[in-house]
Parts: sequence; structure tokens; C-alpha cells
Amino acid sequence: MFPPNDTIVLHIKWNPRQFEYNSRSGDIMDIWTILQFIFFFGLLIFIHELGHMLVAKAVGIEVEEFGFGYPPKLAKLFTWKGTEFTLNWIPFGGFVRLKGEHESVDEPGGLLNAPKWKRFLVLIAGATMNFIFGIILLIVMFSVAGGQDTSKVMVAEVAPNSPAQAAGLEVGDVITRVGDYDIASFEDISAATSKYLDIPVELTYERNGISNTVELTPRSNPPENQGAMGVSITYPVISLPFGESVSQAFKTFWLQVKTTLLIPVNLIRGAISSADARIVGIKGIYDIFNNAAQMDQTSPVATGFPIYRLSVISMISIAVGITNLLPIPALDGGQILFLAIEAITRKRIPEKVALLINNLFFYALILLMVFITIQDFRNPVLGP
Repeated sequence: MFPPNDTIVLHIKWNPRQFEYNSRSGDIMDIWTILQFIFFFGLLIFIHELGHMLVAKAVGIEVEEFGFGYPPKLAKLFTWKGTEFTLNWIPFGGFVRLKGEHESVDEPGGLLNAPKWKRFLVLIAGATMNFIFGIILLIVMFSVAGGQDTSKVMVAEVAPNSPAQAAGLEVGDVITRVGDYDIASFEDISAATSKYLDIPVELTYERNGISNTVELTPRSNPPENQGAMGVSITYPVISLPFGESVSQAFKTFWLQVKTTLLIPVNLIRGAISSADARIVGIKGIYDIFNNAAQMDQTSPVATGFPIYRLSVISMISIAVGITNLLPIPALDGGQILFLAIEAITRKRIPEKVALLINNLFFYALILLMVFITIQDFRNPVLGP
């Protein structure tokens, strides 16, 4: 469960091609985007705590308080089935206070007095709610925006004063051939571009069903934040029936879980670089959200719907769920670890010892978050 000033560490594999946006380091933070980010991030924490509360009530563990926002308390709203619902001064997220969460194991109706299986369900409920919310957002995103045709490569952005602009390429053009290379993937166009650096080459594209051929020269030394040809690329969007949207949502969810869990292994193997997989804090997460907000305004794929923001919120929600299940004391996963030790040894870890361990790791996470935030400012999360 999230304490009132909990620290969240997200392991995000940043793939610039997934977001198809060239971020500029001099971009000015838009206040409306900041407010949206605060609202949605607070919503993810609120949903997490709501999961703990609903499951606790379902299994008979008493919930003393459910707060909207963080203390200090502003007002008591109402009482429902023995739970006091409160409004708090800090308008961000929420919290749940369970009976007997840190007190005597003999307290009737308390968390520590409950059977292990009930405590496990309560502990895992927050992350589960984040997973469910993330999947729902993905379903909405795929239903509205469709899926991606990964057999074609489309121009998402054309940089000014670039070879692509000089050749007349426009957003929405589908690149089919570069020199001797047929283009059907990002890898194809990357390979072709690398071969023809500083060499004039014919590029064939489709626009409105009509094939056209132009000549351009990919640059070996392009300006900062631009590629060799001066284009950002994406996959064209195709419509999906609802059933396929659900299927794609679950596939995307599992891909993110698998990718996140395999990050340490792939780093050790050298399959990915530290630049492709980094730990980010609130500032880094905001940078990603801000990129997505700008893409929603400029990308032809978005068409007025916050597709990219939904994608990022979904990604963050799933990442919050994964992070909170890590076996780190002070997080839900750490409490599950304590529960597993108790089940194996048939002895409960003394509450004072557990509290000391939790506090030590909590302050360690705070220090880690401060360090990560400093790194996020020094080395912002940016697109290509």
C-alpha cells in the first residue's frame, strides 16, 4: 500500500520509435499538461488504494479510513459500513487505513489477525487494480485508434530544412523502397539509410494510393535531434474489431511485464544498453507524458483523441503495479515476502523488526528517488 509520501521507482524501457516524437530540450512545460499529469498520476495511486480497500472489505478485514488526497484531514465526508471517508488537504491520490495494520495480532477484524490468504489478497489487490486499469485503457486505445500495420512504414514527422522536406515528403506518406531495399519495417529503413549516407538515392513512397519516386541524400552528420533523412517514422494505423482490441491489450500488457522483468537479465547479457533501459522518477515520467501530449497535438495518428497519453498512462499504471510487487520492504511486494517467510517458518516476523526494516528501506527509497530525480533533470528522458 502507498504511504502518504510513498516513493515509486519505475523501470521503463524507453523506445523512441514507439512514441514517434522528436522532443526538443528547450520545450516549455505547459501548465495544462502538468495539471493533467498530476491528476492522472494521482488517479493511479487512488485506484491502487481503492483495490486494497475493496478486497479488505470483501474478505472481512475492517477498514478504518479511506482518504481522498493526503493528510492533514480537511473534512469527514461520510461513514459507510464502518469506514470513515475523508477529504484531505493535499489533493493527490488517496490512502487506506486498515484496522490492526501495525498493531497487535490479536485485534479482532484487523489485518495482522487475518489468515495469511486474506492478507495476501489484500496486499496484491492494489497492483491488480493498476493492472486492470492499464488493460482497460489499452482496450479503449486500441478500440478508438486501432492497431498498427507492422508491414508498412509511415512518415510521422518531417523536419524542416531536411532532405525529406526538400524531396517533398509529407506526414502520412508510406515509404515502400529506398535504393535497393524494399521497406517493410523500421530495421529495413535503418539499414537502407545507413548504406546510402551522403549518397543520392531514390526513395519510393505511396500517397493516397499513388506511388511516387523522389531522390534525396541521407546525411551522415544531421543536425541535433534529426535523423539522416529528417523524418520520424511510425507504423500506419488499421481499425480493429473489439475482440481484437481486447486481445491486443492483453498482448501489450504481457509484453510490458515481460520486458520489465527481463531488464536486469538483458542488461547483464548486453542485449540492451543502459540508455535504452533506465530507472526514472516523477520528472522522467512527466517528460514521457509531456512528449505524448505533444504527439497527440501533432501526430496524424491521434486525430484529436489522446491516444498517446492513454498509452503512457496505461504504461505507468502497469509499471506502478509491477514496482509495488517487487520484493522490497516498504512496498507491497516486501510485505508479501514477509508473509511468505511466515508461511515457510510458521513464525511471524516480530512487528518491531518488520517496522524497522520497512522504515530503513522506505528512507533508502526516498534517497534513491532524490538521486533519480536529479539525474532526470541532468539527463532528461527525450526522444531521438
